[in-house]
Amino acid sequence: MAVAVRVIPCLDVDAGRVVKGVNFEGLRDAGDPVELAHRYDNGGADELTFLDVTASSGNRETTFDVVRRTAEEVFIPLTVGGGVRGVAEVDKLLRFGADKASINTAAVARPDVIDEITRHFGSQVLVLSVDARRTRDGDQPTSSGFEVTTHGGRTGTGIDAIAWAKEAADRGVGEILLNSIDADGTKDGFDLELIRLVRAAVNIPIIASGGAGVPAHFPPAVEAGADAVLAASVFHFGPDDMIAQVKTAIREAGFEVR
Repeated sequence: MAVAVRVIPCLDVDAGRVVKGVNFEGLRDAGDPVELAHRYDNGGADELTFLDVTASSGNRETTFDVVRRTAEEVFIPLTVGGGVRGVAEVDKLLRFGADKASINTAAVARPDVIDEITRHFGSQVLVLSVDARRTRDGDQPTSSGFEVTTHGGRTGTGIDAIAWAKEAADRGVGEILLNSIDADGTKDGFDLELIRLVRAAVNIPIIASGGAGVPAHFPPAVEAGADAVLAASVFHFGPDDMIAQVKTAIREAGFEVR
C-alpha cells in the first residue's frame, strides 16, 4: 500500500527572518519564522522544514534560538538544516526541538559524516539535502547532466547528483530533500526529470523541492516519484488555505494524501 503523500512548507531563514529568492539568489523578506510555523501547523501542514540558508556559506552554526522558538509553536515533525557538520550539531538540534536534521555541504565535503550520524541517531533522523542543477557550458560534465552544489547553491562541485543521492542512500540517510536550483522560486513547476532520475536510483523517500507556483504543479511531482512535496513561495505569498488546495489537487489526481 502506498504511503500517503506529505505536504511540507519550507522556511528558508537568514538572520532570523524567513526569506525567498529565485534560483537561491535575490532573497526577500517573507516574514517571522515563528509566526509562519504556527500558521502552517494550523493550516494542515504534515511537516515543516527550517533551512538556515546562509549558515554554511557564512561558516556558522544554525540559529538555535530561532529553532527552539519555532519548535515550541508546532506539533508536527520539524526538520532543520543549515550549518550541520556532524554528530554534535545534530545532537544540539534535537535537544532544541528538531525531529530531524538536514545536511548538505558537510556531507559532500566528508561523506563519512553520514555514517557517523546515522550510526549515532538512526537513519530516520538524517535528511540529505541535494541542491542539484543542470550542468552548464564550462562545467565539469556529469553522467546524468545534473551536478551537486553546496553553500546554498553558490558552489558547483562537479559531483553527479544522481550518483551522490544513491551513495548517500547506501550510507543510510533516511530521506533525500531534492532541491532543483534551476526551478527554485520560478513558480514554473517542479523539475520532473530530476525527480524521475533520483527515484530510479534510490528506494528511500524523496522530498521534491523547487518550482511550485500553483496547486496543479504538485501532482506531477508525485507521479514522477516524490513521496513528499515541499515549497516556500506558494505558501508564504499565497492564500491561507493553500495547503488545503494543494492536498485537494493531489487527492483529485488519484494519490493518497495525509
